[in-house]
Amino acid sequence: MATLGIRLPASVSASVALRSIRCSSYSLRSPIFIRRHEPSLPYRRLVAAPHARWASNTSSDDTSTPSSKSSKRETAAGKFNLYGDDWENTADFAIKSFADLPHRLFGANQHMIINYELKEALRIMLRQFNAPIIYCFAYGSGVFPQENTSRSISEADFRAVHPKPPEALVKAQKGSPKMIDFIFGVSHTQHWHSINMKQHRDHYSGIASLGSGFVSKVQDWGAGVYFHPYVEVNGILIKYGVTSINNLVHDLSTWDSLYLAGRLQKPVKILRDHPQVRLANQHNLIAAVRTALLLLPPDFTESQLYNTIAGISYLGDPRMVLPTENKSKVTNIVSNNMVHFRRLYAPLIKNLPNVAFADQCRLDDENWILNPEADSRLQQDMDPVKRGNMVRRLPSKFRSRLYFQYQKKFAMPPDEFSTMMKASADDEGSRRLGGEFEKRIANDDPGQLTETVRRVIKQTVHWPSTTQTLKGPLMSGWRRTARYLAEKFDKWKKGNRQAEEAAAKTQDEPKKEDKSD
Repeated sequence: MATLGIRLPASVSASVALRSIRCSSYSLRSPIFIRRHEPSLPYRRLVAAPHARWASNTSSDDTSTPSSKSSKRETAAGKFNLYGDDWENTADFAIKSFADLPHRLFGANQHMIINYELKEALRIMLRQFNAPIIYCFAYGSGVFPQENTSRSISEADFRAVHPKPPEALVKAQKGSPKMIDFIFGVSHTQHWHSINMKQHRDHYSGIASLGSGFVSKVQDWGAGVYFHPYVEVNGILIKYGVTSINNLVHDLSTWDSLYLAGRLQKPVKILRDHPQVRLANQHNLIAAVRTALLLLPPDFTESQLYNTIAGISYLGDPRMVLPTENKSKVTNIVSNNMVHFRRLYAPLIKNLPNVAFADQCRLDDENWILNPEADSRLQQDMDPVKRGNMVRRLPSKFRSRLYFQYQKKFAMPPDEFSTMMKASADDEGSRRLGGEFEKRIANDDPGQLTETVRRVIKQTVHWPSTTQTLKGPLMSGWRRTARYLAEKFDKWKKGNRQAEEAAAKTQDEPKKEDKSD
């Protein structure tokens, strides 16, 4: 295929990559942020760095001066759990800077490693917006492939999707060009839309004529996101959703709708970071692991865990019921991104007390970390006390819905339930341990517990997702909505064909074995 678009600067050398890298409002020289290009650069630096280096004296490496609060945290080497428990008990989601995070490398697992040139191309694209974007991540199949494709297409076919694609995007998407999805976190939504409407009026439907105040009100319906699909920015076809930082942090920390939290439970590429979001998202990721453990048996595999986590936000999503989504979507996401899921969740699993890898898996073992075919076994402790502690540490809104389901099941008197809920809210800032009620929940029949947790997930997801779907024509206009639904219908048909082919193949295998006998 002919070279398309602009050519970005060549990859930096390893020596240059080790210099301090400025990330939004902070600067780090930690290996976790090294610009990685060659497979020979030890991956253990990227994954094991937080475990190996966070307790060392790193002040000379950091170009910014950490606060005394942060410094004290880093010197408590033997007493601080890097990813679990301790920071959760005192988490303040209203922090103002990265120096207020529990330690300097906190949340490093959230930063996925993708091709450097592609990352820079996406960042350059963001600069085309005059309205201030405080936090941003790219997600979906346009950045993290959900299928293996070896087919090649013509330059004209590629340009039919991305009119002027940078070379890095051509290489990344190969023979399957796809729209790239983004979420923009902004401070003040009405002000943001006012600025953006002046610059990019063509991104909006007819409701923009009613003013930025009305657009902001439409955004607040459902999950609090306003989507602009099928817009071209800097030669790239994108879809971007706009939400407020407050709404994003709220959903990540409470699971009020699981709409944004669900997207961040899967690998995403963070292009602009924010301290409040990073802290809240770590809370979200640990909660996803705990919820998945409540749905899984004592013994399971990595792929089972990641499929369970990736499937949380799709339970109750109307698109999965209607003929608008590939039924194998969750499996495709996980099977084609095992390394990314492992980077996101393995450090968390290593620091949770009631689950462990049954195999000898180490975060500094490149042969395991980088192996997309690896599918290690895990085991969890089914002790009701430990599982009760897990229930007690679930996000507040989601936990309240789960408690309500079990209040009905256990026939608990309303006054007693109200007293328990008030006590639960009063000790949010302390070390949260499960009481008798949580132990009863954890000790429920595994099948009943799984059914109840799934029901609560569906209740959480259904209405916000349905509202987001229904307001699509308002946000995008009928033409873009029709195009979106048509593409989703094609994916649904493709998924059905793949399922039929897989079923036919499974049926043929016994016949072949019979003939060989």
